[in-house]
Amino acid sequence: MPNADLKTLRNRLLRERTVCAQDPSATSADQAVLAALNHALTAELQSLGSIALYWPIQQEIDLRQCLIDWAKAKHGRQLALPVMRADKQLDFYAWQDGDTLVSQRHGIYEPNPKEPNIQPIEPDCILIPCVGWSWAANTHRDCLQMQYWRLGYGGGYFDRTLARLRTTKPGIACIGVGYDWQQLSSREWQAEAHDEPLDAMLTESGLRFKGD
Repeated sequence: MPNADLKTLRNRLLRERTVCAQDPSATSADQAVLAALNHALTAELQSLGSIALYWPIQQEIDLRQCLIDWAKAKHGRQLALPVMRADKQLDFYAWQDGDTLVSQRHGIYEPNPKEPNIQPIEPDCILIPCVGWSWAANTHRDCLQMQYWRLGYGGGYFDRTLARLRTTKPGIACIGVGYDWQQLSSREWQAEAHDEPLDAMLTESGLRFKGD
């Protein structure tokens, strides 16, 4: 039965990601993801002025240098990193390479909201790491509409945050980041009522929008 034991599923996927990271071919897969992102930044995503990325943990794909280069290439571009709130939502604050960060839970580095000059941002785009992902309809919402869905670590931070931001900034682009092998079938996992869909999925196969 789908979703019967999400903890077991997540643990399996995380173990597989650790194993894959130790494989010599992993570098080429990461490079393919970065190449796809670089291409998208000059094509589908060229109008973006601000992008929220993530501080990679547990063998997540590291997009930092690619996005640092993107921000430096044109005046006015901004990067942001998430900060976890007590209500299990995320706020985003401006970040550039070299800024001082603080270590939080799970080894995640965040900007310090108490810094007097730190700037909050509602980004144009959020890049979200996936433990697993699917391309499917959500039977709790619209059983006919195919969407990309993200299986995360289980905290619900991104789902709550996306639900909030989509009311204040409807045009925000929410893009999942992962590998092709992380795609889950409907027998393994199905999105639930509280899950927020992704606008696109970035893997080594490229950037795919839900309407493509």
